Amino acid sequence: MRSPDVLIVGGGNAALCAAISAREKGASVLLLERAPKPYRGGNSRHTRNFRCMHAGPLGQLTDAYGEDEYFNDLLQVTGGKTDEALARMVIRRSEDCYPWMEERGVRYQPSLSGTLSLSRTNAFFLGGGKALVNAYYRTAERLGVEIAYDSEVKHLALTDRITEAHATIDGQDAAIEPGAVVVASGGFEADIDWLAQAWGEAARNFLIRGTPYNRGEVLRDLLDQGIESVGDPDQCHAVAIDGRAPKYDGGIVTRLDCVPFAIVVNREGKRFHDEGEDVWPKRYAIWGRLVAAQPDQVGYAIIDAKSRDLFMPSVFPPVEASTIDELARKLRLPEDAVRQTVDQFNAACVDGSFHPTELDGLATVGLDPPKTNWARPITEPPFL
Repeated sequence: MRSPDVLIVGGGNAALCAAISAREKGASVLLLERAPKPYRGGNSRHTRNFRCMHAGPLGQLTDAYGEDEYFNDLLQVTGGKTDEALARMVIRRSEDCYPWMEERGVRYQPSLSGTLSLSRTNAFFLGGGKALVNAYYRTAERLGVEIAYDSEVKHLALTDRITEAHATIDGQDAAIEPGAVVVASGGFEADIDWLAQAWGEAARNFLIRGTPYNRGEVLRDLLDQGIESVGDPDQCHAVAIDGRAPKYDGGIVTRLDCVPFAIVVNREGKRFHDEGEDVWPKRYAIWGRLVAAQPDQVGYAIIDAKSRDLFMPSVFPPVEASTIDELARKLRLPEDAVRQTVDQFNAACVDGSFHPTELDGLATVGLDPPKTNWARPITEPPFL
């Protein structure tokens, strides 16, 4: 195989952007994607939007979303564990991403029902993540990027730079000597043993909503050669997804967006966190970690009829019941504990104005943990 000017290891959003950029500068480019063609794109297949700084209306984005507000939103998700210089660089450059992506085939759409609060901060891809990566692949192919699917990189020979890549391409072993290498092959979340090393044995119960091809082989190869690791291996984008989802590749349709309008209990029927802490786009990425800390890594979101149409539903239909006791039985939860939790929550709710798309301050009184927004009694059947 002819060695390219630039070898791209990986086939998701970052890899494709690198491949397109290098080819546009005149370099010959070979992209190796571990997955078969129908599953190309890594976890980018499962995205639906990206957060974008902008000084004024930009395409489908409304109003303005400035650097400081964006950075402060990021701090809320990371708990302050953020490299400020790196974060601000990424934030500033995000404004350029919108038109760059559009020029290379990506199309946007307005925020949908259930996501209207994001019309200012998040640019939604028309057709979701699958359409995003398909647009990039079409552009890469048109530019002449060579793409090989089902291609596993076995080893990257590292000295002061990567001098050689050993890979299996079309079932054949190949040695490649590229001029430069971009490694954008994702993390290790599909390797459950490695995940358990980072998180503990509880990780064996995790459902991986992303690709099963992110096994970290290339990452491990480079770490074993002494490449510097940056960041914390037990930090990740951990969201709450439907417990009926498959072990891998369930995607965004399995995410549970009902949490702000619900109470969430564990197997013991007890609440464990403020469900109304902030608007959902700023909180959804922490709920996987919160649930992971509960017995058996399971939580149960309970709502009533008032709230069922306020959010984007999961692909799986909810469990329904005409009473809280019946719902607890169907979920195999302790009836007395769940009823007591719901009764205590209802008693702590107060009258006030409810605004589902913004912080409304409709909070519980005298409840621990509190619910600081969207706290309405769970009283109207069916209960879900």
